[in-house]
Amino acid sequence: MKLLQLIRFKNLLLIALVQVLIKYAMFPAFGVNTTLTAFEFALLVISTLTIAAGGYIINDIYDVEADSINKPNKLIIGKHIPEDKAYMYYMGFTVIGVILGFYLSNVINHSTFFAIFVIIAALLYIYATFLQQIVLVGNIIISVLVGLSLVIVGIFELLPAINTQNQFIQSSMFEVLFDYAVFAFIISLAREIVKDIQDVDGDYKMQFKTLPIVLGKNRARYIAFGLTVFLILLLIYYLANYLYMRQVAVAYFIIAVIGPLVYISIKLFSAETKAQFKTISNLLKLVMLSGMLSMIVYLFILK
Repeated sequence: MKLLQLIRFKNLLLIALVQVLIKYAMFPAFGVNTTLTAFEFALLVISTLTIAAGGYIINDIYDVEADSINKPNKLIIGKHIPEDKAYMYYMGFTVIGVILGFYLSNVINHSTFFAIFVIIAALLYIYATFLQQIVLVGNIIISVLVGLSLVIVGIFELLPAINTQNQFIQSSMFEVLFDYAVFAFIISLAREIVKDIQDVDGDYKMQFKTLPIVLGKNRARYIAFGLTVFLILLLIYYLANYLYMRQVAVAYFIIAVIGPLVYISIKLFSAETKAQFKTISNLLKLVMLSGMLSMIVYLFILK
Protein backbone atom coordinates (compact mmCIF):
# COMPACT_ATOMS: atom_id res chain seq x y z
CA MET A 1 0.00 0.00 0.00
CA LYS A 2 2.84 2.42 0.74
CA LEU A 3 4.28 1.80 -2.73
CA LEU A 4 0.88 2.55 -4.26
CA GLN A 5 0.76 5.79 -2.28
CA LEU A 6 4.31 6.63 -3.37
CA ILE A 7 3.50 6.28 -7.08
CA ARG A 8 0.19 8.21 -6.65
CA PHE A 9 -1.89 5.34 -7.99
CA LYS A 10 -5.04 7.50 -8.08
CA ASN A 11 -3.33 9.98 -10.39
CA LEU A 12 -2.07 7.09 -12.53
CA LEU A 13 -5.61 5.71 -12.78
CA LEU A 14 -6.76 9.13 -14.00
CA ILE A 15 -4.07 9.16 -16.70
CA ALA A 16 -5.04 5.64 -17.78
CA LEU A 17 -8.74 6.55 -17.83
CA VAL A 18 -8.13 9.57 -20.05
CA GLN A 19 -6.05 7.58 -22.51
CA VAL A 20 -8.69 4.84 -22.65
CA LEU A 21 -11.40 7.47 -23.27
CA ILE A 22 -9.38 8.88 -26.16
CA LYS A 23 -8.94 5.44 -27.73
CA TYR A 24 -12.37 3.94 -27.13
CA ALA A 25 -14.72 6.96 -26.92
CA MET A 26 -13.34 9.91 -28.86
CA PHE A 27 -11.67 8.10 -31.77
CA PRO A 28 -14.70 5.86 -32.55
CA ALA A 29 -17.04 8.88 -32.33
CA PHE A 30 -15.05 10.70 -35.02
CA GLY A 31 -14.52 7.56 -37.08
CA VAL A 32 -10.78 8.02 -37.46
CA ASN A 33 -8.25 5.40 -38.45
CA THR A 34 -5.99 4.18 -35.65
CA THR A 35 -2.73 2.28 -35.61
CA LEU A 36 -2.31 0.27 -32.40
CA THR A 37 -3.97 -3.02 -31.57
CA ALA A 38 -5.64 -3.35 -28.17
CA PHE A 39 -2.51 -5.06 -26.82
CA GLU A 40 -0.16 -2.43 -28.23
CA PHE A 41 -2.35 0.34 -26.85
CA ALA A 42 -2.24 -1.34 -23.42
CA LEU A 43 1.56 -1.26 -23.66
CA LEU A 44 1.42 2.47 -24.47
CA VAL A 45 -0.71 3.08 -21.37
CA ILE A 46 1.63 0.97 -19.22
CA SER A 47 4.66 2.83 -20.59
CA THR A 48 3.08 6.18 -19.76
CA LEU A 49 2.09 5.05 -16.26
CA THR A 50 5.44 3.51 -15.35
CA ILE A 51 7.39 6.58 -16.45
CA ALA A 52 4.96 8.78 -14.50
CA ALA A 53 5.32 6.50 -11.46
CA GLY A 54 9.08 6.84 -11.66
CA GLY A 55 8.67 10.61 -11.83
CA TYR A 56 6.59 10.65 -8.65
CA ILE A 57 9.18 8.53 -6.85
CA ILE A 58 12.23 10.59 -7.81
CA ASN A 59 10.36 13.77 -6.92
CA ASP A 60 9.57 12.42 -3.45
CA ILE A 61 13.18 11.33 -2.97
CA TYR A 62 14.39 14.90 -3.50
CA ASP A 63 11.48 16.39 -1.56
CA VAL A 64 11.90 14.42 1.68
CA GLU A 65 13.05 17.40 3.75
CA ALA A 66 10.39 19.76 2.39
CA ASP A 67 7.65 17.12 2.72
CA SER A 68 8.63 16.50 6.34
CA ILE A 69 7.44 20.07 6.97
CA ASN A 70 4.59 20.40 4.45
CA LYS A 71 2.96 16.99 4.93
CA PRO A 72 4.71 14.94 7.64
CA ASN A 73 1.79 12.51 7.93
CA LYS A 74 2.13 11.55 4.26
CA LEU A 75 5.91 11.11 4.27
CA ILE A 76 6.81 7.68 2.90
CA ILE A 77 10.48 7.70 1.86
CA GLY A 78 12.77 7.23 4.85
CA LYS A 79 9.77 6.42 7.03
CA HIS A 80 8.14 3.42 5.34
CA ILE A 81 10.36 2.83 2.30
CA PRO A 82 14.16 3.25 2.52
CA GLU A 83 15.68 5.77 0.13
CA ASP A 84 17.91 3.21 -1.62
CA LYS A 85 14.89 0.97 -2.24
CA ALA A 86 12.96 3.96 -3.57
CA TYR A 87 15.79 4.58 -6.05
CA MET A 88 15.48 0.97 -7.19
CA TYR A 89 11.76 1.41 -7.73
CA TYR A 90 12.42 4.62 -9.66
CA MET A 91 14.95 2.94 -11.94
CA GLY A 92 12.72 -0.10 -12.43
CA PHE A 93 9.60 1.84 -13.38
CA THR A 94 11.48 4.27 -15.64
CA VAL A 95 13.46 1.59 -17.48
CA ILE A 96 10.29 -0.48 -18.09
CA GLY A 97 8.49 2.57 -19.48
CA VAL A 98 11.34 3.56 -21.79
CA ILE A 99 11.83 -0.01 -23.07
CA LEU A 100 8.12 -0.32 -23.85
CA GLY A 101 8.30 3.02 -25.65
CA PHE A 102 11.25 1.74 -27.72
CA TYR A 103 9.32 -1.42 -28.60
CA LEU A 104 6.16 0.45 -29.64
CA SER A 105 8.08 2.98 -31.71
CA ASN A 106 9.62 0.16 -33.73
CA VAL A 107 6.33 -1.74 -34.00
CA ILE A 108 4.74 1.21 -35.84
CA ASN A 109 7.92 1.81 -37.89
CA HIS A 110 8.54 5.23 -36.37
CA SER A 111 11.67 4.57 -34.33
CA THR A 112 12.25 8.29 -33.77
CA PHE A 113 9.13 8.39 -31.56
CA PHE A 114 11.25 6.59 -28.98
CA ALA A 115 12.84 9.96 -28.19
CA ILE A 116 9.53 11.11 -26.67
CA PHE A 117 9.80 8.60 -23.83
CA VAL A 118 13.45 9.41 -23.18
CA ILE A 119 12.70 13.15 -23.09
CA ILE A 120 9.75 12.68 -20.71
CA ALA A 121 11.80 10.51 -18.33
CA ALA A 122 14.71 12.98 -18.47
CA LEU A 123 12.45 15.98 -17.82
CA LEU A 124 10.89 14.29 -14.79
CA TYR A 125 14.35 13.65 -13.33
CA ILE A 126 15.58 17.18 -14.09
CA TYR A 127 12.38 18.61 -12.62
CA ALA A 128 12.87 16.71 -9.35
CA THR A 129 16.54 17.58 -9.03
CA PHE A 130 16.60 21.13 -10.32
CA LEU A 131 13.68 22.67 -12.24
CA GLN A 132 11.12 22.63 -9.43
CA GLN A 133 13.30 25.12 -7.58
CA ILE A 134 13.02 27.71 -10.38
CA VAL A 135 10.05 30.04 -10.36
CA LEU A 136 7.28 28.83 -12.71
CA VAL A 137 9.63 26.71 -14.86
CA GLY A 138 8.94 23.53 -12.91
CA ASN A 139 5.19 24.23 -12.88
CA ILE A 140 5.17 24.70 -16.65
CA ILE A 141 7.21 21.54 -17.30
CA ILE A 142 4.83 19.38 -15.23
CA SER A 143 1.79 20.94 -16.91
CA VAL A 144 3.29 20.34 -20.37
CA LEU A 145 3.86 16.69 -19.46
CA VAL A 146 0.25 16.37 -18.31
CA GLY A 147 -0.90 17.66 -21.70
CA LEU A 148 1.58 15.37 -23.44
CA SER A 149 0.00 12.32 -21.78
CA LEU A 150 -3.01 13.03 -24.04
CA VAL A 151 -1.13 14.07 -27.17
CA ILE A 152 1.05 10.94 -27.10
CA VAL A 153 -2.04 8.82 -27.85
CA GLY A 154 -2.63 10.87 -30.99
CA ILE A 155 1.02 10.65 -31.97
CA PHE A 156 1.00 6.85 -31.84
CA GLU A 157 -2.57 6.23 -33.01
CA LEU A 158 -3.32 8.94 -35.59
CA LEU A 159 -0.09 10.05 -37.25
CA PRO A 160 1.07 6.64 -38.57
CA ALA A 161 -2.42 6.01 -40.01
CA ILE A 162 -2.59 9.23 -42.07
CA ASN A 163 -2.96 8.84 -45.85
CA THR A 164 -4.19 11.07 -48.68
CA GLN A 165 -7.80 9.91 -48.23
CA ASN A 166 -8.14 10.49 -44.47
CA GLN A 167 -5.73 13.37 -43.95
CA PHE A 168 -8.45 15.92 -43.14
CA ILE A 169 -10.33 13.85 -40.55
CA GLN A 170 -7.09 12.61 -38.94
CA SER A 171 -5.74 16.15 -38.68
CA SER A 172 -9.06 17.45 -37.33
CA MET A 173 -9.07 14.74 -34.67
CA PHE A 174 -5.54 15.63 -33.66
CA GLU A 175 -6.58 19.29 -33.33
CA VAL A 176 -9.45 18.33 -31.01
CA LEU A 177 -7.07 16.19 -28.97
CA PHE A 178 -4.64 19.11 -28.79
CA ASP A 179 -7.48 21.33 -27.50
CA TYR A 180 -8.01 18.87 -24.66
CA ALA A 181 -4.27 18.93 -23.98
CA VAL A 182 -4.38 22.74 -23.73
CA PHE A 183 -7.26 22.44 -21.24
CA ALA A 184 -5.24 19.93 -19.22
CA PHE A 185 -2.16 22.19 -19.36
CA ILE A 186 -3.96 25.30 -18.06
CA ILE A 187 -5.85 23.56 -15.27
CA SER A 188 -2.71 21.66 -14.25
CA LEU A 189 -0.67 24.89 -14.18
CA ALA A 190 -3.26 26.56 -11.94
CA ARG A 191 -3.22 23.51 -9.67
CA GLU A 192 0.58 23.44 -9.50
CA ILE A 193 0.57 27.07 -8.33
CA VAL A 194 -2.09 26.30 -5.72
CA LYS A 195 -0.02 23.35 -4.48
CA ASP A 196 3.03 25.62 -4.21
CA ILE A 197 0.99 27.99 -2.05
CA GLN A 198 0.09 25.01 0.16
CA ASP A 199 3.74 23.99 0.46
CA VAL A 200 5.21 27.46 0.93
CA ASP A 201 6.58 26.78 4.44
CA GLY A 202 8.67 23.76 3.52
CA ASP A 203 9.73 25.24 0.18
CA TYR A 204 10.89 28.42 1.91
CA LYS A 205 13.06 26.42 4.29
CA MET A 206 14.54 24.52 1.32
CA GLN A 207 15.19 27.88 -0.41
CA PHE A 208 13.10 26.92 -3.45
CA LYS A 209 12.20 29.82 -5.75
CA THR A 210 8.53 28.98 -6.21
CA LEU A 211 5.99 31.56 -7.32
CA PRO A 212 4.46 32.24 -3.85
CA ILE A 213 7.94 32.65 -2.36
CA VAL A 214 9.18 35.02 -5.07
CA LEU A 215 5.98 37.05 -5.51
CA GLY A 216 4.14 36.32 -2.28
CA LYS A 217 1.11 34.12 -1.60
CA ASN A 218 -1.42 36.77 -2.59
CA ARG A 219 0.10 37.49 -6.01
CA ALA A 220 0.47 33.76 -6.66
CA ARG A 221 -3.16 33.27 -5.70
CA TYR A 222 -4.21 36.00 -8.14
CA ILE A 223 -2.21 34.35 -10.93
CA ALA A 224 -3.98 31.02 -10.27
CA PHE A 225 -7.26 32.96 -10.22
CA GLY A 226 -6.37 34.59 -13.54
CA LEU A 227 -5.58 31.22 -15.14
CA THR A 228 -8.92 29.84 -13.97
CA VAL A 229 -10.84 32.82 -15.36
CA PHE A 230 -8.89 32.61 -18.63
CA LEU A 231 -9.84 28.92 -18.92
CA ILE A 232 -13.51 29.76 -18.33
CA LEU A 233 -13.41 32.37 -21.11
CA LEU A 234 -11.57 29.97 -23.41
CA LEU A 235 -14.21 27.27 -22.86
CA ILE A 236 -17.05 29.73 -23.50
CA TYR A 237 -15.34 30.79 -26.74
CA TYR A 238 -14.90 27.14 -27.75
CA LEU A 239 -18.54 26.30 -27.06
CA ALA A 240 -19.79 29.39 -28.89
CA ASN A 241 -17.70 28.73 -32.00
CA TYR A 242 -17.55 24.94 -32.31
CA LEU A 243 -20.26 23.25 -30.24
CA TYR A 244 -23.11 25.78 -30.17
CA MET A 245 -25.34 23.45 -32.25
CA ARG A 246 -24.70 20.53 -29.89
CA GLN A 247 -26.99 21.23 -26.95
CA VAL A 248 -25.97 18.12 -25.01
CA ALA A 249 -22.29 19.08 -25.19
CA VAL A 250 -22.99 22.70 -24.24
CA ALA A 251 -25.11 21.64 -21.26
CA TYR A 252 -22.45 19.18 -20.09
CA PHE A 253 -19.61 21.70 -20.24
CA ILE A 254 -21.63 24.40 -18.48
CA ILE A 255 -22.76 22.09 -15.66
CA ALA A 256 -19.70 19.86 -15.20
CA VAL A 257 -16.80 22.12 -16.16
CA ILE A 258 -17.54 25.84 -16.43
CA GLY A 259 -19.82 25.99 -13.38
CA PRO A 260 -17.28 24.32 -11.06
CA LEU A 261 -14.51 26.52 -12.47
CA VAL A 262 -16.54 29.64 -11.63
CA TYR A 263 -16.95 28.32 -8.08
CA ILE A 264 -13.20 27.59 -7.86
CA SER A 265 -12.30 31.08 -9.12
CA ILE A 266 -14.50 32.62 -6.42
CA LYS A 267 -12.84 30.45 -3.77
CA LEU A 268 -9.39 31.32 -5.11
CA PHE A 269 -10.08 35.01 -4.84
CA SER A 270 -10.77 34.69 -1.12
CA ALA A 271 -8.66 31.69 -0.04
CA GLU A 272 -6.24 32.25 2.82
CA THR A 273 -5.57 29.03 4.75
CA LYS A 274 -3.66 25.91 3.77
CA ALA A 275 -6.85 23.85 4.14
CA GLN A 276 -8.69 26.12 1.71
CA PHE A 277 -5.95 25.82 -0.89
CA LYS A 278 -5.93 22.04 -0.47
CA THR A 279 -9.68 21.97 -1.15
CA ILE A 280 -9.18 24.10 -4.26
CA SER A 281 -6.41 21.75 -5.45
CA ASN A 282 -8.74 18.76 -5.07
CA LEU A 283 -11.56 20.59 -6.86
CA LEU A 284 -9.26 21.40 -9.78
CA LYS A 285 -8.40 17.72 -10.07
CA LEU A 286 -12.11 16.85 -10.15
CA VAL A 287 -12.74 19.43 -12.87
CA MET A 288 -9.86 17.93 -14.84
CA LEU A 289 -11.66 14.57 -14.58
CA SER A 290 -15.08 15.97 -15.53
CA GLY A 291 -13.52 17.77 -18.48
CA MET A 292 -11.95 14.57 -19.76
CA LEU A 293 -15.17 12.60 -19.25
CA SER A 294 -16.76 14.93 -21.81
CA MET A 295 -15.10 12.72 -24.44
CA ILE A 296 -17.93 10.25 -23.85
CA VAL A 297 -20.41 12.94 -24.94
CA TYR A 298 -19.03 12.77 -28.49
CA LEU A 299 -20.33 9.19 -28.78
CA PHE A 300 -23.86 10.59 -28.46
CA ILE A 301 -23.65 13.87 -30.34
CA LEU A 302 -21.78 12.53 -33.38
CA LYS A 303 -24.02 9.53 -34.09
